[in-house]
Amino acid sequence: MKDEVWKVSEWSVSDNKLTVPTENEEQPIEKKPSELWEWIKSIGTALVIVLIIHFFIFNLSTVKGQSMEPTLVDGEWLFINKIGYIIGGPERGDIVILKDPYEQLGFREFLVKRIVGLPGDTIEVSNKKLFINGQEYTEPYTDVEIQGDNYGPLVVPAGDFFVMGDNRHHLASTDSRIFGPVPENLIKGKAQFVMWPLNKIGGLYGTLPEE
Repeated sequence: MKDEVWKVSEWSVSDNKLTVPTENEEQPIEKKPSELWEWIKSIGTALVIVLIIHFFIFNLSTVKGQSMEPTLVDGEWLFINKIGYIIGGPERGDIVILKDPYEQLGFREFLVKRIVGLPGDTIEVSNKKLFINGQEYTEPYTDVEIQGDNYGPLVVPAGDFFVMGDNRHHLASTDSRIFGPVPENLIKGKAQFVMWPLNKIGGLYGTLPEE
């Protein structure tokens, strides 16, 4: 007589009751409250980090319009450094994103311009040329002499900066020649790189020569 073999592995005892598992039965996987909470915290932390980076460290901005041609053209994406000016202030030649002084009149919220005048500088446009503190400045990033009316001389107040667009064709740029010097608190960041299109990727330079 052959020994009988009992397959006890298919049976289980729970609370003194004999239970039989159903074939192919899938046991529901319940997420423990602690695991769900950890997941929520991870997502929340990631969102906070993204917001901090966007509002306080850097973001991407799109060029709109022709006021910075030929340096920047419509549709290009810029990498904006927002934290750099915490360490050091704006410098002559920086390309910056600034709050539009005319925003309340329905104009664009932000502008991209180049700083040409620092606090205490005397700015003058005469005979299609830019003068800073009485000295003519050569601007390698422009492709035309300054067109339009003469301007100044004007002394940039303490804490303010004089900005201009690189496009010096007549009425091509709304800048400090129209709305005056801008307070530093309107400057929101420095444009450091062109991020798009691919054939234009690179750093933004062009600091004005020193005296």
